[in-house]
Amino acid sequence: MSSSSSSSRGALAAAAVPSLSADEAGAAADEAFLRYTSPSLRRSGGGGVAIVWFRNDLRVLDNEAVVRAWAASEAVLPVYCVDPRIFAGSTHYFGFPKTGALRAQFLIECLEDLKRNLMKKGLDLLIRHGKPEDILPSIAKAVTAHTVYAHKETCSEELLVEHLVRKGLEQVVIPQGGASNQKKPRNPKLQLIWGATLYHVDDLPFSVNNLPDVYTQFRKSEKGMHFVGGESAALGRVHEYFWKKDQLKVYKETRNGMLGPDYSTKFSPWLASGSLSPRYICEEVKRYEKQRIANDSTYWVLFELIWRDYFRFVSAKYGNSIFHLGGPRNVESKWSQDQALFESWRDGRTGYPLIDANMKELLATGFMSNRGRQIVCSFLVRDMGIDWRMGAEWFETCLLDYDPASNYGNWTYGAGVGNDPREDRYFSIPKQAKTYDPDGEYVAYWLPELRSIAKERRNFPGASYIKQVVPLKFDGGHQKRDQQFNRQRRPGHMYRRQK
Repeated sequence: MSSSSSSSRGALAAAAVPSLSADEAGAAADEAFLRYTSPSLRRSGGGGVAIVWFRNDLRVLDNEAVVRAWAASEAVLPVYCVDPRIFAGSTHYFGFPKTGALRAQFLIECLEDLKRNLMKKGLDLLIRHGKPEDILPSIAKAVTAHTVYAHKETCSEELLVEHLVRKGLEQVVIPQGGASNQKKPRNPKLQLIWGATLYHVDDLPFSVNNLPDVYTQFRKSEKGMHFVGGESAALGRVHEYFWKKDQLKVYKETRNGMLGPDYSTKFSPWLASGSLSPRYICEEVKRYEKQRIANDSTYWVLFELIWRDYFRFVSAKYGNSIFHLGGPRNVESKWSQDQALFESWRDGRTGYPLIDANMKELLATGFMSNRGRQIVCSFLVRDMGIDWRMGAEWFETCLLDYDPASNYGNWTYGAGVGNDPREDRYFSIPKQAKTYDPDGEYVAYWLPELRSIAKERRNFPGASYIKQVVPLKFDGGHQKRDQQFNRQRRPGHMYRRQK
């Protein structure tokens, strides 16, 4: 984290999400396990050892890989591989750290909690440092495992690892027992299971290759935050948001907020790490609708989950094109890779408080509101004209809730190279500020230098704040005084309008 981001926060405390104590979160998790664990699950009579390879599915509840392994085997060995390509590698084009420090810490907490929850079920988590294609075949050979169960991914780097693991397992020979000792030796199998979405891929009314290219068609068919990693915290957050604080009933009205832990569900970091199942959320929404209220807000939580599904299926349909400059539609556009401009955006030094506050929140917490993500994306690609992949890769570094399908899907959408029929989506900063931060509380939280300014001027502080690095493409007349001030302090070429 840069020193500028650290100093911007000062001594402000971070609100834990969930805000439950460890005992309360544990009790909520125990209740969830009790409610949704089937007492009738029986083993099929299979013997031997099965390995469960945990990836982005760091949970016990609603984990089909665990269920399949348990049902088909005499013994189950859970394994997690700390892959150096993920934790010490760099992003593809621009070389940012693949996993930022905040997400790494969140994943450590997820693993610690997963280990505890597995031990409650009589299992333990084996954590090994190295590439899965090296570690899993070695373990399979050592324990004579017949199958490695794992959840299937959709993006190229993860698919490559699946391919390499399968090839590695093919080189492992497991001798067969029996009195005659004449059974042919066999290889451990890699059994991949779809389990990351609300809708199962096999339940779609079309093949992934025929996925509609517009989401609507698909569907119709306070303080800074510290997220606590792990399945127990995830289940605790659902309990807290739905049942304890009763926030679900007003989600649609508050979801575009920016400040505080409860304007939205904040489920996404646990969904991304697989500590929380979207199906579990769906079941809890249905339970809430039966016991309390069914309204637009309860519908909208499911709406957002389906958006997440959509990007996962888009990544399965279009493959690596979601990472390419032209996106799935192969749009030809000219983009800048101006490093100085990009760094002003990355570090929250653009001169636009709403942009800078969002970027500093991302640096400090690993999270940004959905509204904030759309605004900073629009500013980077529309006002700055910067290569959208630079923004996407920086989000990959920083976001706690990073997953490739959602992150790059959203960026292609925002950059106009995805499947959005409105190709030139533009978010006016003055309009967004007046609508979603009218009193400047959000920007003043992350930019302490603005706290002494009158509330109505915090988002338009003029000479009281740093100069603006570029003019807005469409300012609607809101920024004329600021531009006049800044025009005197920066080169004239910075004022050329981007076409």
